[in-house]
Amino acid sequence: MLAIGTVLILRRSGNICFRLSSTLAHLKYKTDLPLQSKTVGQLLDECAEKYSDRPAIIAREQQKQLSFRELLDDADRFAAGLKSIGLSYGDKVGIWAPNLIEWLIASIACARAGLPVVALNPALQSRELEYCINKIDVKCIICPEESKNYKFRSILNELVPELENIDRSNFSCRSLPSLKNVIFISEGNTRGAFSYNDIMNIPDSQSVKSIKEDQKKIDVHSIMNIQFTSGTTGFPKAIPRTHFQVVNNTYFVGQRLQLDQKHHTFCWQVPNFHGYGLIVGTAGWHNGSTILYPSIHYSPKKSLDAIMEARCTYLLGTPTMYVDLIKEQSTRNENISPDFALTGGAVASPQLIKDMQSVLRVNTVHVLYGLTESLAAFCSLPGEDTSKVYTTVGHIVPHTEAKVVDNNRNTVKFGVPGELCLKGVAILDGYLGDDKKTAETFDEEGWFYTGDQFIMYEDGYGNIVGRIKDMIIRGGENIYPKEIENFLQTHPNILEVHVVGVPHKRLGEEVWACIATKNGEPISLEEVKQFCDKKLAYFKIPAAVRILKDFPKTTSGKIQKYKLVEQIVHENKNK
Repeated sequence: MLAIGTVLILRRSGNICFRLSSTLAHLKYKTDLPLQSKTVGQLLDECAEKYSDRPAIIAREQQKQLSFRELLDDADRFAAGLKSIGLSYGDKVGIWAPNLIEWLIASIACARAGLPVVALNPALQSRELEYCINKIDVKCIICPEESKNYKFRSILNELVPELENIDRSNFSCRSLPSLKNVIFISEGNTRGAFSYNDIMNIPDSQSVKSIKEDQKKIDVHSIMNIQFTSGTTGFPKAIPRTHFQVVNNTYFVGQRLQLDQKHHTFCWQVPNFHGYGLIVGTAGWHNGSTILYPSIHYSPKKSLDAIMEARCTYLLGTPTMYVDLIKEQSTRNENISPDFALTGGAVASPQLIKDMQSVLRVNTVHVLYGLTESLAAFCSLPGEDTSKVYTTVGHIVPHTEAKVVDNNRNTVKFGVPGELCLKGVAILDGYLGDDKKTAETFDEEGWFYTGDQFIMYEDGYGNIVGRIKDMIIRGGENIYPKEIENFLQTHPNILEVHVVGVPHKRLGEEVWACIATKNGEPISLEEVKQFCDKKLAYFKIPAAVRILKDFPKTTSGKIQKYKLVEQIVHENKNK
């Protein structure tokens, strides 16, 4: 470590982490490696050339598999088909589906045709879907007619009643003025829409060839992907990602996750529409990794089946998914030993990571922190001490600048909690169609305010204390739920716990613990208090306990704490 005035430099394999003050929590990570000026489509060209016959995607439940060359060929054919029905460069295409192999083919096709992919949550209902389509002028929707409990065609029929009889070559809808095409992932009669096979069968060899020839014409700074925030409160915001941002952020993440060390097969538990999948999937393409979908819809049982039978070397999941997988493995005790597991999308407790290592027999656990707005901002370093995995969300990634500020937007000292702010190559420029929210979230210097309560350390690592809006203020005391959750997670009978602040007349808010137990048996408030006694300050000890079997979640696995509070308030009113 070399001190230069107020700048301290920590060197790691040619990369440089600048500490921009001797005491204030402000870091900037630079690297000698140049940024890559290529599109996602060009990245796939390179991947197909280098790993031609290697499996790119295995859809276990669909019993389908494609090599990298086959995946690229199918994507180019579908891209040519999309252009043949009138879609042109820059038109937005919504993919509204669970984890089907067609989702991946269609998304790559869009990248190859210069069509921004709008990743839509399959759980969206008609009002939510209408909002998303109209918010950013989606021109085409790709979805199944039906899948499990998701009634895609029925929902579209609510918005487009004429869909059953409409002329698909002259499609128009009053409630969805931008929408001009619907493509069903279906082999049956799609009536007013195209089928997936229709699109694949339309183009001739010359139009497919033109897709390959057009790759250099696509601007690396054009939008590759648009994602919506989870919508845990109010309507979601539209977040654009450029080819340049995705290619570069995922390249460095792939290095961090050691994907360049050997060929890996991912057990892909995460939903395709979520930013987590975008980061890791593209990171894998830099190194020829294989994606394995264990199921169309999330199932811990099928995930464990896939890990065992396909000998998956890399597990992907949110903390909630690992809780489920650990529960399944505790019952079955299968002979598995994955090389790596990555947890992201929410913060994992130290106890959960220990359970991943002991119960799932994972050799190395990696952690990743990012938002839909930032892609990956912090990520585990190769060969780091295990304690870093237990106590942080990783180390700042290359081409990222971060600082932590107080309520007055003054930078705090290292080790002091505050709001995390980010700058860098992968940070969004602004929300689509929402100048007001963009102005609220960015300051005049271009810093993005994440809304996360964060602690940053001098060595480049950081940790989430919680969401600012989740912080509990009890009688003037600031309480961070994550601290209490991590402690309660060490109780031998607690499987999962989420701490919330419930309105209280005298104190403002009171601490409640919502708990799922390992054996299904209730745990008493008195037992929780005894467990916390002399371990937590009195004001952090839960005043009430609520036993649950399931927690309200978004489709991406994030806990909706506001719904927990609503449920408690409703129950208290009815007592």
